Amino acid sequence: MTSTQVHVRKDALSDAALVELPLAPLAEGAVRLAIESFSVTANNVTYAVVGDGFRYWDFFPAPEGLGIVPMWGHARVIESNHPDIAVGERVYGYLPMASHLDVRPGKVSASNFSDMTDYRQPMSPVYNSYNRLAADPEHDPAREAERMIYGPLFKTGFMIDYFMRSENWFGAGQVLLTSASSKTAMGLASVARQNSPKIRRIGLTSRGNVAFVESTGLYDQVVAYDDLADLPVVDTVSVDFAGNPALLAAIHGHFTDALKYSCLVGATHIEERGAGFGQSGGLPGPKPELFFAPHHFVSFFKQHGAVEGGKMVAATWHGFLGAVEGTIDIVRLKGLEAARSTFVTMIGGTVDPAKGIVIEP
Repeated sequence: MTSTQVHVRKDALSDAALVELPLAPLAEGAVRLAIESFSVTANNVTYAVVGDGFRYWDFFPAPEGLGIVPMWGHARVIESNHPDIAVGERVYGYLPMASHLDVRPGKVSASNFSDMTDYRQPMSPVYNSYNRLAADPEHDPAREAERMIYGPLFKTGFMIDYFMRSENWFGAGQVLLTSASSKTAMGLASVARQNSPKIRRIGLTSRGNVAFVESTGLYDQVVAYDDLADLPVVDTVSVDFAGNPALLAAIHGHFTDALKYSCLVGATHIEERGAGFGQSGGLPGPKPELFFAPHHFVSFFKQHGAVEGGKMVAATWHGFLGAVEGTIDIVRLKGLEAARSTFVTMIGGTVDPAKGIVIEP
């Protein structure tokens, strides 16, 4: 029996290839998952762009110089050496761009377990937890595609709003979101609309995406990047999902001291990443601060507990689903070659934001 993986060159992310590997005998206490489906989004591009600095490449090891991009999706147990995990069970969680994954379940409960594989332990526990769908309160069989496409990105948006509210939005009356067509930006806009209704939401996007972003109804105002200079200079916080240093410099240069907080989240504009991602570069106004959602989630659940914290997330999640229903077309593609080609296309920045891509290996 063999496994298929998509290997990406770390120093040339558009260079990706399918590789066939033999499956070793399953280790004692381990479980073998056959990957059923996952989504490919701008979030996966970010995982690859910052893969070394944030150890995203370390979750699913590959040969030297190569990496396997992490995905969020569903899988089915096809072999089990663990007494509490049965063949046929389905799970949702962090998966490789591949056909199979072996995990070592620990901290097993009715609704989830953690992969205790040694090389995964230094990374955030958020990525090592797998939901057991039979007892997962978030699982909706009719919404599996939406969960893969939006779920992790929405939760990042939830945590950004939670953080900003805890800081009283740094005294600002509006938030400026770059890459406003991205799933994470849409998640933040939705949560802010629900939980921070007094904060004005301004979406920045490419001119070609303005109509789509306006159609979501999630923003109070949508502005093309070229029209940034037309915005009034008032107290503002910015959330940069683009990782474009020229755009970040333009935002800082326009608002200067009226920019009360500069938050860096993603890197969807891969061709222009660099000083704008995680570095200040001597910009006017506040120093940009990197937001790493898993760290915030650990603190959030320590404060509120798994049950109450889960209810808080779920309440805004359902509101978000209602807001975005019908705004994207879910496109299902078969095979890992489709995953490889979709990822390469996203690296080039040419994927239609009105489409949600689901891969079924």
